[in-house]
Amino acid sequence: MAERLVVDGVGKVYPGGTQAVKDVTFTAEPGTFLVLLGPSGSGKTTLLRTIAGIERATSGSIVIGTQEVAGTRAHRPPEQRDLSMVFQDYALWPHLMVVDNVAFALRRRNHARSECRRLAAVMLERVGLKHLAERYPGQLSGGEQQRVALARALVGDTGLLLCDEPLSNLDADLRERMRVEISTLVREVGATTIYITHDQQEAFALADQIGIMSHGELVQLASPEEVYGNPATRFVARFTGLAGELRVRLCGAPSLLGTVNVQLQRASSSRPVEALWSKGEPTSDYATLTIRPGAVRLCDTQDPTAHLKGRVSDVAFRGRAYELTVDLEGGGRLNGVHSEVRVVRSAAVGLRIETTGCMAFPESSEDALETSAMEALVEVEGLNLDGET
Repeated sequence: MAERLVVDGVGKVYPGGTQAVKDVTFTAEPGTFLVLLGPSGSGKTTLLRTIAGIERATSGSIVIGTQEVAGTRAHRPPEQRDLSMVFQDYALWPHLMVVDNVAFALRRRNHARSECRRLAAVMLERVGLKHLAERYPGQLSGGEQQRVALARALVGDTGLLLCDEPLSNLDADLRERMRVEISTLVREVGATTIYITHDQQEAFALADQIGIMSHGELVQLASPEEVYGNPATRFVARFTGLAGELRVRLCGAPSLLGTVNVQLQRASSSRPVEALWSKGEPTSDYATLTIRPGAVRLCDTQDPTAHLKGRVSDVAFRGRAYELTVDLEGGGRLNGVHSEVRVVRSAAVGLRIETTGCMAFPESSEDALETSAMEALVEVEGLNLDGET
């Protein structure tokens, strides 16, 4: 039966004072597939290991089902937490056959050895590996080993499944096929799942909810659609996929509808762009406009609706369409611009920026200093923002 997971104010400080996790709080309801997404060093693996009981929480509490497994007076070891874990490196016993690796997870259930092997064989059939039951892990491919690890995690029928970047060691094609298999199998058994990755596409494809980790903190927890369409911070916007960022001037205060008109700096057009406004009050007349690839539309350079002009510097064929990199007039660059037809390199193009997929964030003092320094360099040395004379 799927368990409810409650993480309340959890922190982890290592000897020497390094704080890997800072006051993380969230709830995963039974059957939820929650993905923790973040770059290396963001604390997501430490948090997962703390939930598993491999690491001891320095502060806060963790409740699985009705049992507090970590807190000020509690720390249950992993084997007492009714959970299973799929590791990045598979963690299979090399001296045991595949069927015995899977059956090993049932030993604590006090089943007879023959019953453990029978249940293991049923789970191996479910993951398509029954014909490899009598082989050893060293005789399997990476994808096959990962399916064995998944079978071992699922056969125990625990209430909570933890996955530590289980697909990172696989090639692109196999990773996509395994992603589908994991999604299907986990949802069939109905387990509450906490899955960590640094791959944005993998996270959005798998998750019911996504938690974005940065410097040990959980900076946003929401549905994939909410994270992508309404990122809580510039970091979230950047990490979940941008065509680019541009410095803009605000044309008045944000509206009651949550949008704001902004003027693109060094733009070829005087037309303002309507963008979504992030939470908070403007701190100056300037802001940073984050632009999703889907918000950019190609048009003719003479199109009166164009907000920007530029030249194509790179073209990548992606099967169904093309992705362009466009160097903008006056400086800056947009990546991942969609095109249904091939556009030759160095071609001049117009760009129209749509509201959906654009968000303006207040300019911080650090942003202003960085921009001022760059503009001073341009003025003194006669360079544009791409460093060309």
